[in-house]
Amino acid sequence: MAIPESYSFPDFLLSADVKQDDIHVLSYQSTENRMRNKIMLGHHLFSFLLEGEKRVYYAEKHAVIDNSQFLLLSSGNCIMSEKHASHGGAYKSVMLSFEQNVLSSFFLKYPHVCPDTPESNTAGEPFLVFNKDGFLRNFIDSLWLMLEGGKPLSREMKQLKFEELLLYIADRYPQQLQRLRATVHETQEDMVIRRSAETNLYNNVTVEELAFLCNMSLSTYKRKFSKVYGTTPTKWFLQKRMEMAATMLLARGEKPSEVYHKIGYENHSSFTQSFKQIYGLTPSEYQQQKLTVQP
Repeated sequence: MAIPESYSFPDFLLSADVKQDDIHVLSYQSTENRMRNKIMLGHHLFSFLLEGEKRVYYAEKHAVIDNSQFLLLSSGNCIMSEKHASHGGAYKSVMLSFEQNVLSSFFLKYPHVCPDTPESNTAGEPFLVFNKDGFLRNFIDSLWLMLEGGKPLSREMKQLKFEELLLYIADRYPQQLQRLRATVHETQEDMVIRRSAETNLYNNVTVEELAFLCNMSLSTYKRKFSKVYGTTPTKWFLQKRMEMAATMLLARGEKPSEVYHKIGYENHSSFTQSFKQIYGLTPSEYQQQKLTVQP
């Protein structure tokens, strides 16, 4: 793939049907040197260099790394140079990109690994540099091997690998994780919105009731929710619940009648209607079709 001197990441590596995802695992290799490309990072990015050299410039600092290190780059604009290994080698890397909501959700799910206290507040940084150890080398190899298999990674697998990495960093590099924690620029109200949504994702609770629990009017809750998640509460809950339903139907082989109450629906008919709204098929049709085409 020919890479322009200026491009948005990760969009230039993604097909249209997966650009809307909030977490990606990607590989990239080239035998050409790419010098001083202007990059617009739409996601935060772990860049694991396997071969070659990378130079990254932000407005306030820059770094040069080789394959003994890796980078965590914050979203925003940067200038990047990529040099292949000497003696006929190549530039080769694996990348794990994620949106801010993925990071915020991690700290909500694991508040104990990096408490957000006034005493521990540090300034956020445009990027962090890590040295590889045996565990991290094996972790990076696992990403490469999964990508080499040619099968698209599920959202659940990508999130699992993301959490595995951050939990290891929390144990091994707690100060670095604290600096990463500082990039989560959210108000207390934003955090309340996230907790209300993600805690009650699969509970039979209405948007009106969530607004009440957050001590907000319905209009205020909807407005703040859209600011945090980039969509309405109704659309967000529908998408997330149906994604989980699809996982239960396929990966776990559960029956539609066993699924609906687990994701916050009172009856089978309303669940079927919602599922068809997202996937264009009833849960039974979706399950039968997908299982039929699997090798």
